[in-house]
Amino acid sequence: MESIIFLSVLVGISFIAYILGIRDQKNSERYLLNKLKKNFGEAPNREYKADELDHLLGYFKAHKEEFQIDDTTWNDLNMDGVFARMNYCLSATGEEYLYYLLRSPKTEDDFEELEKKVEYFRTHDEDRRKLQLIFSKIGRQIRYSIYDYIDYLDDVTNFSNREHYLMLLIIAITIPVCFINFRIGFIAFLLAVAYNVVRYFKVKGDIDPYLASYRYIMRVINTVAYFEKFDMDIISDDVADMKEAGKKLSSITKGSYILMSPNRMNSSGNPAELMLDYIRMATHVDLIKFNQMYKQIMKNRDELDKVITITGKIESYISIACFRESFKEFYCIPEFADGSYEAKELLHPLIEGAVTNSISTDKGVLITGSNASGKSTFLKCCGINSLLAQTTHTVLAKSYKAPLYLIYSSMALNDDIFEGDSYYIVEIKSIKRILDAAANAHKKVLCFVDEVLRGTNTIERIAASTEILKTFAVNDVTCFAATHDIELTTLLKNEFGIYHFEGNVTDNDVHFDYTIKEGPATTRNAIKLLGVLGYDDKIVQNAQSLADNFLATGVWK
Repeated sequence: MESIIFLSVLVGISFIAYILGIRDQKNSERYLLNKLKKNFGEAPNREYKADELDHLLGYFKAHKEEFQIDDTTWNDLNMDGVFARMNYCLSATGEEYLYYLLRSPKTEDDFEELEKKVEYFRTHDEDRRKLQLIFSKIGRQIRYSIYDYIDYLDDVTNFSNREHYLMLLIIAITIPVCFINFRIGFIAFLLAVAYNVVRYFKVKGDIDPYLASYRYIMRVINTVAYFEKFDMDIISDDVADMKEAGKKLSSITKGSYILMSPNRMNSSGNPAELMLDYIRMATHVDLIKFNQMYKQIMKNRDELDKVITITGKIESYISIACFRESFKEFYCIPEFADGSYEAKELLHPLIEGAVTNSISTDKGVLITGSNASGKSTFLKCCGINSLLAQTTHTVLAKSYKAPLYLIYSSMALNDDIFEGDSYYIVEIKSIKRILDAAANAHKKVLCFVDEVLRGTNTIERIAASTEILKTFAVNDVTCFAATHDIELTTLLKNEFGIYHFEGNVTDNDVHFDYTIKEGPATTRNAIKLLGVLGYDDKIVQNAQSLADNFLATGVWK
């Protein structure tokens, strides 16, 4: 009678826990759906922890393309910031694919699938939110990429179940021995179980670091079943491909609870889980499942990659749709055509209240102007939008028409203390990689260079900058360059379109309109800015006298 009562209480507690779990899950889903509905069309409201995006490089590194954005260009354009502005993903797979997408600009006008799906997700609210709910089940709270996990699994040296099966056989043999000679059989049974328990904790410590990979892989695989429930024509081909791959991955999930239980070896007083822990220790059933899952994962890596790719691609398209909606009417679909670079009212995505600028040129652009007038920001604005055009098929502008480019930059450089390189050496190496790309590429190159060769003296800087920029022009490289060297506007007037930004300095302040204008800069404000910022009048006046005298005589006195 007591046993029946105990079992009844155990079943009752388990049933209540199950019901409460379902209730909490439904409440969580309702909260997320309301949040998604309310925030659609807004910028992402997310703060990132220091290591929260460490996993991003995983998919990118595992899927190399013929041309991808290098680290220098990525950092110059602050593409980490652009990624964060565009990242509406609820799963790590979506985040990794979006990152890969932004670093892999297309060099062919092949955006039909992307455009069709992005616009569908932008305009079909209910379907978009249903899919986002699926991606939330995968989750994004992981430290490492799934591809890092698979690399870790490569390091597992012993995944044989022979020892485990042998010990189970020995335990099984001791049971009938008990009926022949209870004392001998029972002692043998205890010794076999004790050995298994000791061995269990040794092997358990070896596999625990890999369980995070298994849990994440399981969540990805389980999404296939969720997708199959939706009759959504826009992703029907994707779901069919996932379903086909999922068939080969299904063996990984069978019986996985014995290993993947969140309360494994941490039952916290739950009688059922506590009993299961004892069974694990005595029989090694979870260790056996670990080895079986390992073999299946290694055998079906291509199918797993296919599921990750499809799910990541779908969610990245949803993210692009949300990004477009957050800029509402201020984005356009790019047009790709050989010829000139034409952009009307380009907008920088990371600057609140940014001034828009337009540019139309069939050759390189050389920009002069005063400090803080907007030269560097304009270069980055053009670079970011050209990259977005060839990755997300989205440009923040009224219109954009340009060729498909290989995109490079040389802007926010630093001394390389580890290589022992000075700033100038870093500069010329950075520009050399663009020249090499132009010489070897079969596509047009677009590059952005801020303050050409700022790391050396004026005379040699002007001479070397002139020849480098001329070489860009000769090799049909569309180069957008900013400089303080007004002399370059005369030396390069035949090869480059000349533009400038300017500002007005008053006695107490400086005003910029951040609008690009044709022709070379006609004003200088560096010395006047000293006065605005409170420098002694004598310093300002003497500096201005030296500059005026040099401009008049060509000699420093």
